[in-house]
Amino acid sequence: MSREKRADSGADILAALHEKAMKLPRSPGVYIMEDENGSVIYVGKSRSLRDRVEQYFHGAHDIKTTRMAASVRSFRFITTESEMEALSLENNLIKQHRPKYNILLKDSKSYPYVRVSNEPYPRITVTRKRKQDGAAYFGPYSGTGVIYPVIRTLEKSLGLVSCKRQFPRDIGRERPCIYYQTGKCVGVCTGNVAEEDYARLVKMAADVLGGRRSAVVRSLTEQMAQYAEDERFEAAARCRDAIRAIESLGEGKRRTGDVDAEYDVIGWYSGELGECAAVYFVRDGYVSDSEYYEIGEYAVTEQSEGDYSPLAAFVAALYRGREYIPREIVLSFALGGDECRLLGEYLSERADHRVTVRTPERGEVRRMAKSCEDDARRHLETKRSETDRDERLLVRLAQMLRLEVVPERIEAYDISNLASEHITAGMVCAIHGRLKRSEYRYFRIKDLTQPDDYESMRQTIERRMARLDDGEGSFSEFPDLILLDGGAGHVGAVRETLDRLGIDVPVFGMVKDDHHKTRTLISADGGEVNIAKDKEIFTFVYRLQEEVHRFTVSRMTQAKRKTLKTSTLEAIPGIGPAKAKALFAAFGTLGAIEKASVGELSAVKGISERDAKAIADHFAKKDG
Repeated sequence: MSREKRADSGADILAALHEKAMKLPRSPGVYIMEDENGSVIYVGKSRSLRDRVEQYFHGAHDIKTTRMAASVRSFRFITTESEMEALSLENNLIKQHRPKYNILLKDSKSYPYVRVSNEPYPRITVTRKRKQDGAAYFGPYSGTGVIYPVIRTLEKSLGLVSCKRQFPRDIGRERPCIYYQTGKCVGVCTGNVAEEDYARLVKMAADVLGGRRSAVVRSLTEQMAQYAEDERFEAAARCRDAIRAIESLGEGKRRTGDVDAEYDVIGWYSGELGECAAVYFVRDGYVSDSEYYEIGEYAVTEQSEGDYSPLAAFVAALYRGREYIPREIVLSFALGGDECRLLGEYLSERADHRVTVRTPERGEVRRMAKSCEDDARRHLETKRSETDRDERLLVRLAQMLRLEVVPERIEAYDISNLASEHITAGMVCAIHGRLKRSEYRYFRIKDLTQPDDYESMRQTIERRMARLDDGEGSFSEFPDLILLDGGAGHVGAVRETLDRLGIDVPVFGMVKDDHHKTRTLISADGGEVNIAKDKEIFTFVYRLQEEVHRFTVSRMTQAKRKTLKTSTLEAIPGIGPAKAKALFAAFGTLGAIEKASVGELSAVKGISERDAKAIADHFAKKDG
């Protein structure tokens, strides 16, 4: 089809869609755009469906909106009784369909939460799965690096349990561990700590996690004064140390003018660097955490005058998976009409308290909003700088190895085994010079009675390349470069396999020196490439080699541990694979199974009293 005919065809489609849009009702609702395959590519809401939808198909728009409108082949709509209902429905449909042209957030399931369990002696743990199990959850947080130091500080300062014993089951069973002996734990295992006393300590930790650090410090200060008055000086000293530790959590973090301030700030940047949102979480007068959301190249952010902004949907989605919503959310950008009020009402329903959304015009909060906006820009500047640096590195690597293309996708392989068992191949992947964990894969090597690195490599590469026809997923993409943890023999084995499959991908081995450090890259014919002359390339290859080794060994070790655990139980008369699996599901560890009573063991589904006695007798003989 000629360019003129394609243009005419596109114009005809837009005209037909515009005509259809003019028949829509002038009422609030949600519209759903679909492409030629019937896939949902954009979801939006409007006060007037007709006025908003018809605008997409005529007039001038920014490049993202123009691109989206050109992809539309049909649309449908759902009218709503209110604007609030439209906002909620839009949010749910975006979550359901994840349309290409909407602002999409990373699934909150992948963010870490802090979990405070609901049991007699509660535990504080980090999890990425939020369940309806009666526990209290805090977060999500931007990463585990933010929250682990806080948990460690709370455990140490308040004397919370951090060992693997289970209470009250293990109270008095063993002598107190080193945490109690060194004053880092109150010693629940001694039997001298009442449930209500321990619950009070956990409540303090939960208050700190919930942003009420100042209240905890005040409570500890009052308690310290009381202990001092009663001449319980050791207890007073412990309170003093706890106060100092909790106050230290705010050190090095940006403070606001109000020490009790609690609100979220959302800054928005849109410019030549792209589009990005930054979020500050202000708790107890300081920025306790921050997050950045880079907006994809397709996401439509254009706002129609007098109608809803796509950014309102972004703000609503931001709080969809959060346990806690503060009473105030500050924006660096203005929303149209009464969107702030609507968002506040929507979030208030989720939070069970009143939430205000506003764009400040002056004062400390306005300065904080501007700072957040500037941080969004700086984030993109940093990403641009890192991307440019990575691209330059890959170009130099391509020149050094005389590759025909810049290696945007690099796959590195290693083999690990324990004698002839658990032979495992690991693959790590670097995309555009950055390790991408979601692309990591491992292979259990089959049909080998003894270790054979070359045959293991052949099998691994053959199985990996067989997945090129998957059509989607990481294995459907050709690697631009394959690196092996090995020498010329490994490279030759893989090169032979690729030639037989008719696949042309450059392959090099990562050779280590006598000190087990990366020394050079080597080809199948034994030719070496000295990478040490370029420090950045050397560091990049070294990281790849260390990472693929770590990943492969961890997968092999995981398989070994699983076999050892289940085989220990399966050695007990009457316990087979299914019962062993049920026991591990109930108790978690072999040590916990060993410590369990006959009654606790027989309470597990599928475990009879006879089985429970056999398990108890087995471990009793072992100890004897």
